[in-house]
Amino acid sequence: MDNVTIIIIILAMVILLLLTGLYIHSVLFATGIIGLILLEGFSFLPGLLGNEPFDRVASYTLTTIPLFVLMAQFILQSGIVKDLFYIVHKVAKGKNSVLGILTISIGGLLGAVSGSGTATSASLGQVAIPELRKHRYSSRLAGAIAAAGGSLSGIIPPSIILILYGVATETPVGQLFIGALIPGVLVMIVFIAIMLIYYRMEQKETYEEADKDSLIQQSDKVTFIRLFVVSLAASIIVLIIFVGIYAGIFTPTEAGAVGAFVGFLAALCLGKVNFEFLKVSLVETLKLTGMVMLIMIGAQIFGRFVSLSMLPRQLIAMLDPIMGMPALVLIVISLVLFVMFMFIEGAAVILMSIPVLLPIITELQIDLLWFGVFVGVICTIGLITPPVGLSVYAVAGVSGIKSDAIFRVGMAFAIAALVIVCGTMIAFPEIATFLPDSMSQ
Repeated sequence: MDNVTIIIIILAMVILLLLTGLYIHSVLFATGIIGLILLEGFSFLPGLLGNEPFDRVASYTLTTIPLFVLMAQFILQSGIVKDLFYIVHKVAKGKNSVLGILTISIGGLLGAVSGSGTATSASLGQVAIPELRKHRYSSRLAGAIAAAGGSLSGIIPPSIILILYGVATETPVGQLFIGALIPGVLVMIVFIAIMLIYYRMEQKETYEEADKDSLIQQSDKVTFIRLFVVSLAASIIVLIIFVGIYAGIFTPTEAGAVGAFVGFLAALCLGKVNFEFLKVSLVETLKLTGMVMLIMIGAQIFGRFVSLSMLPRQLIAMLDPIMGMPALVLIVISLVLFVMFMFIEGAAVILMSIPVLLPIITELQIDLLWFGVFVGVICTIGLITPPVGLSVYAVAGVSGIKSDAIFRVGMAFAIAALVIVCGTMIAFPEIATFLPDSMSQ
């Protein structure tokens, strides 16, 4: 059996197994093993399944993931998000449009450190949508805001998507974080602009305001001390992640550890630390970290099959007529990744696709750091785009809002980000490389 036939069989198996609802790590592991057996036989499997899976995940860089996830869990479980809504509402003196801006901003920060756009979108769907509805937002716009905020997990540092890309391509994670800062903020600004346009348009309609008084009554119970602790903790965590890494004070791993410690201290000061708090925070952190590690092991097996099958070399041969036009190749790669991000969790897409795409990107002499940031933007857009925008379905599932209504608004967010941010990155690559270059000077 020739390599092309084997590749077709394995890719068809991947699609079929995903359609049956199997977990992505199981699909990658099973198809990778079967593909390797078809290519090389059974003789090398004991060595491949021995120490290599452990070596793959026993990486110091990967310790960043559980630390940032633990920080996000401490923030979520301590109720800091709800308190931030209250603070902004008071400071804005009732300007309801500011709450939408806050939701998108919080979604970017939480999504980045939680590692899952769908999980963050679901959390925002539970916390933010009721608050937005009380302040004159339509259900479809509130749902789209929550989904867009959660989707920012792909690009806003410290994104776990960027961490995994850095590990897979041996690109410094700290430089990826700093390189993603300007494009990430640009995506957030585009989302906020679209949100404001929709909000202004919808103010001509009438919404229920019966729940507004209950919000104010509930919020008035928040004490000054609590607000001070929340504001201080949020400010310190932002400074640790962005300023600390850029200035070289912290490595990404150290920033995650200090951030988690600050989040715990904030929860302690707020009186939220008890057995249930620790149990939920630790269990959720273990779940997500375990999921990522299993995906990495499966992707390593699948990546070995990809390498031995010469799939990247055959793809380069197929793309040879357009290899002289890097922009056109990037468009093709972007479309493929875009579709994958719609159907599959971001971490899995990175670990599945990088072994295939890396030789092509190297052949085109494209900056790996720039490409990593570009992939993060594509991930963000794919999570809110039909037919299977995972962030949208997560929000619809927890809020009861119909997914097609959210998609209609979410498409405006996605198209605007695709045209403005991706177009800007291709035209001006320096927006992703300027800050990292300044770090080494």
